[in-house]
Amino acid sequence: MEFKIWWIWMAVAALFVVGEIFTQGFFLLWFGIGAAVAGILAILGLGVGWQLGAFVVVSGVLFVVSRRFAEKISKEQPQGIGADRFVGLEGTVLEEIDNVKNTGRVRVQKDEWRADSETGELIPEGEQIVVTRLDGTHMVVKIKREEE
Repeated sequence: MEFKIWWIWMAVAALFVVGEIFTQGFFLLWFGIGAAVAGILAILGLGVGWQLGAFVVVSGVLFVVSRRFAEKISKEQPQGIGADRFVGLEGTVLEEIDNVKNTGRVRVQKDEWRADSETGELIPEGEQIVVTRLDGTHMVVKIKREEE
């Protein structure tokens, strides 16, 4: 019974393609295409060295080309997307912000958030604040000064 290595290449190609479905970012697809090319070379009767070489070269070239293409078409996410849209907005303290006691809630627009003081100072209830950044599920805020 003759051993058919092309079956192995095609199975590896299928695994990479299926793996690509469950991952993000077109990484495994290129290895799947490289394995398929190696499988075709095996069907044509070329040796294992040619198959491995084709797998490495095809996968590598596709990976490099796809990275360059992705860098050209992808843009940096504009500020103001997702939760970052709150940075720079003003709000009101609903519960005193005390980093030591791990207390504090603020309302910004219509949303309520857990809050931490950027400087570590206590910020009393009712004080007007400005959001400086987000840290996980907490807003990091500072007191709004008149000159702001």
